[in-house]
Amino acid sequence: MIFFDIDTQLDFLYPGGALYVPGAEKLARRIGALNHWAAANGHLVASSVDAHSENDPEFRVWPPHCVVGTVGQGKPAITLLDGRVVMPHESTSVALNGAKQVLVEKVSTVFFHGASFQALLRAVPADKYVVYGVVTEICVKDAAFGLLKTGKPVELVTDAAEGLNAAAVVAMYAEFTAAGGRLVTTAAVVGQG
Repeated sequence: MIFFDIDTQLDFLYPGGALYVPGAEKLARRIGALNHWAAANGHLVASSVDAHSENDPEFRVWPPHCVVGTVGQGKPAITLLDGRVVMPHESTSVALNGAKQVLVEKVSTVFFHGASFQALLRAVPADKYVVYGVVTEICVKDAAFGLLKTGKPVELVTDAAEGLNAAAVVAMYAEFTAAGGRLVTTAAVVGQG
């Protein structure tokens, strides 16, 4: 099983962030619980992180956010695991060396845009994927639907995800379950033992 912690960075999670998702600050504790439970039970945590340059083309669509080296690009400490590695955007291989968490850098809202995610899936066989983070109807959606294409079961942790548009989130959940995905809660995941 691989746990996908999508874009849970300071610029998205907290009111002072450059691209704050209202209500997302309540997620940090649950995301930390999921990440730590995964590691304690031998599952890899793949944390996508936006890693933008100062003049990133994405800033024509979205306000500047998660610029490399800024405070806002960081993740809350509670979501970080000891023994983590960074996988740069467009990496075609990953050396885990026993790491429990891989910070997979990305420069697009499209989860599978870069070669790094495909390389990670090739390097780490998994029988199931668990997805959570922000923004539910954008980056989390792209990750969840991309993972469904692998043919493996995909669970989306609804109380550890936050969106910008409630109607779009409801529509995304309906589309996700119709495509074979499963909606779960943090308690259901960490209660698996």
